Amino acid sequence: MTKEEEILFQNRISRHIDELRWLYMELYDNSSMFAELCQKLYDFAAERSEALKKRDLEREANPEWYKSNSITGMMMYIDNFAVNLNGLREKLPYIQQAGVNLLHLMPFLDTVPERSDGGYAVADFRTVRTDLGTMEDLEKLAMVCHKKGINLCMDFVMNHTSQDHEWAKKARQGDGEYMSRYFFFSDPSIPAEYEKTVPQVFPTTAPGNFTWLDDCKHYVMTSFYPYQWDLNYQNPRVFNEMMYNFLFLANKGMDMIRIDAVPYIWKELGTDCRNRPQVHTIVRMMRMINEIVCPSVILLGEVVMEPVKVVPYFGTIDKPECHLLYNVTTMCTTWHTVATKDTRLLRRQLDAVNALPKKYVFLNYLRCHDDIGWGLDYEWLNLNFGIDEVLHKRYLNDYFQGFVDNSTSRGELYNDDITSGDARLCGTTASLCGIEKAGFEQDHIAMERAVLFDLTLHAMMFMQTGIPMLYSGDELAQVNDYSYKKDPKKAADSRYLHRGRMKWELSKHMHDLETPEGKVFCGLNALIDLRGTCPAFSTQADVWTLDTGDNGLLAIGRYASGQKVIGIFNFTEWEKIVTFSHDQGEFRDMLTGKHYLLQNLSVPAYGFYYLEQKNEENKKN
Repeated sequence: MTKEEEILFQNRISRHIDELRWLYMELYDNSSMFAELCQKLYDFAAERSEALKKRDLEREANPEWYKSNSITGMMMYIDNFAVNLNGLREKLPYIQQAGVNLLHLMPFLDTVPERSDGGYAVADFRTVRTDLGTMEDLEKLAMVCHKKGINLCMDFVMNHTSQDHEWAKKARQGDGEYMSRYFFFSDPSIPAEYEKTVPQVFPTTAPGNFTWLDDCKHYVMTSFYPYQWDLNYQNPRVFNEMMYNFLFLANKGMDMIRIDAVPYIWKELGTDCRNRPQVHTIVRMMRMINEIVCPSVILLGEVVMEPVKVVPYFGTIDKPECHLLYNVTTMCTTWHTVATKDTRLLRRQLDAVNALPKKYVFLNYLRCHDDIGWGLDYEWLNLNFGIDEVLHKRYLNDYFQGFVDNSTSRGELYNDDITSGDARLCGTTASLCGIEKAGFEQDHIAMERAVLFDLTLHAMMFMQTGIPMLYSGDELAQVNDYSYKKDPKKAADSRYLHRGRMKWELSKHMHDLETPEGKVFCGLNALIDLRGTCPAFSTQADVWTLDTGDNGLLAIGRYASGQKVIGIFNFTEWEKIVTFSHDQGEFRDMLTGKHYLLQNLSVPAYGFYYLEQKNEENKKN
């Protein structure tokens, strides 16, 4: 480090050292391990490239850069999208044409294909999968992305390693040092005690929370899959080494790191091993370590749980944890609304999110690499409408498989649990909106309606505060890929239905408005452009829902800097008429330029409006 960099590092660490030491010692009571951690923080800070050090300074001066409404993300598997990292670098012009400036790369670290779970069973945190490239290729991609104004996000799998990881191999050989990094038990009574209180993640495909290893005569904790061994964060060596892996990856040019399955990382006998207080201690320490070594990097927390358990992962104003969290509940509630054509639960969910402090920023999405789990507010649904949870989940899954008479969706179940009647749902946005069915039947009228509904759902997602995240292929209305059924390694996992390879032949039509892919691509472009340039879409805007008088319609208002925008979304196959008596005067359609009054306004079936009114005296109604 130069003298100036030394001073900068000391200033950064001095802001956090007292709290970091206190939390570390409270958790581990190990001063020598803490001293080692501090030395490593210095080493990783010194190893950051000059370009990344400059990026750190720029973003320290603008710490809320990630809250800009000009950011739009896209999630992708590198191999499915562009074969490898170098291929992805060549596709960056397409990414820019799509209006995307944040790439979320799905797991790309070393793994054994037969035991990968999509890459979440990491065998080496410092090696890229050989078929995807090298760490040097990753650094080169990051450098080119940064020059083009594109941010990079990656997954950091914290909860477990693959059974093929070096630690796991040594643990399996009976090395006590490495066994202590996992949860090994020779006495079956202890796993049995855990099983009494710990829920199962995949009760059908991977039942139980422990796996018997016959070769070493021990049980090992495996919350997710038998080849994913849970790490023991009660061991300070595990925390330290995983933080070193985190910083190593940050130094390769990441702008955002998604910490996977974070609620699960602290295990404690007699509890459900979820959301323990120690988890928040660890995430808080991660945030401080991040700010000391690589302050330009953003922590994205994956907390797939109900809102009351999600929000605490933001931390507090004085002691922040994650910068961003997934808006999971709104995503699944949106699809519930598609099936029921009733917006009341969705409005309730949006009101709850909009009531949170503006400093809380979510990542919003319609689809991701995973399935849709029906984590709805069943207590409210039952209290107000007498809806039974099991029967309702069955209806939703039947609807999205196309088994209900009025359904145009085409999806498949994942992890169907016959005992509980529970199951999750897979499918691309286009297929769930009816584009696949309309295309198969060559029904042009149905196709027009399905394409419009696809855009309507995206438009509703773009109206939410935070970062919108597309799933690659959705921008071209790509439908389900059933070829996974022919691959023995994938056939049992229906999530590969929507994880298909990018169909690049569709991109030839991305500007052709006579094609579904062109209509969706250009339509999303228009929405992204509007969102990125309008003050009403900022994270500081006031946001509220409006009473439409019709359960099939959802209306969202946004206001900032004299600009009011009202989004109206029709979830039904019927044209609707709506009046907003409190919103007077003319509004301009932001997409067509036409002017409307909000009295007796006709909203087309499955359609939407973005209506704008500019007036310095505009007030939220």
